[in-house]
Amino acid sequence: MSTHLFESIIVGPIHSRRLGTSLGINLLPQRGKVCSFDCIYCECGWNKEHKTDKKLPTEKDVKEQLTKRAQELVKEGVKVDSITFSGNGEPTIHPEFPKIIDTVLKIRNEHLPSAKISVLSNSSMLWKEGVREALMKIDNPILKIDSTIEKVLRCINRPNQRYSLEETIESLKKFNGNFILQTMFLKGSAEDPLTGEIVALDCTEKEHVEGWKNLVRELKPRQIMMYTLDRDTPLQGLKKVTIEEMKEIAQPLLAEGFKITVNGEPV
Repeated sequence: MSTHLFESIIVGPIHSRRLGTSLGINLLPQRGKVCSFDCIYCECGWNKEHKTDKKLPTEKDVKEQLTKRAQELVKEGVKVDSITFSGNGEPTIHPEFPKIIDTVLKIRNEHLPSAKISVLSNSSMLWKEGVREALMKIDNPILKIDSTIEKVLRCINRPNQRYSLEETIESLKKFNGNFILQTMFLKGSAEDPLTGEIVALDCTEKEHVEGWKNLVRELKPRQIMMYTLDRDTPLQGLKKVTIEEMKEIAQPLLAEGFKITVNGEPV
């Protein structure tokens, strides 16, 4: 199993299937992983394997390094489509997250005014008002729910801090549809961390699909990102869901007017 960690605060820019030319911001340790989930498909690997570095960058660190990199890119004539928070774990767990969002917005406005601000989040901190308010200020809050079935969600995402699916859905409603819903589709099996039971996972199965489609109808996100495995995963034996299967799942929602991308491509 190989893992992919971001080894600096500012990364790239790189090409993103979903966001174009993306300049990354890592608010987590540069040689470690800190996350409120321990997803079986995470490209950064298991949380327990990356505990050696727990130091988080400060708001000042982010300000200095982003300003420097933005100035370099302006001089080089490089167009940035998105300034994207992702990194080695969940960005919204950073204690200065709301303050950092305000700082990055100012830097974007001054140096890279055409760039969107995007945050890739597992939605676990939406119960915090400050986090929600910060996410509502940016262009692309990309917020994840991988399943509406509690047991399946536990097996896929393995929350290790306070988390309630019901509370998360209620928090998402407060965005009034002005967010992007992101969902992983995969197949395989995994241990339920609560019961120890080995659970078969199939995100194309009827109960899973119908629950997810009903969630979409309830939340009415402005865009939906469906995607599947792209890199090595910490849990072995997981399988991709095909593009064709995801497009078939998407069809009823497309007919209802929802905007959907599958693995970064519009359907």
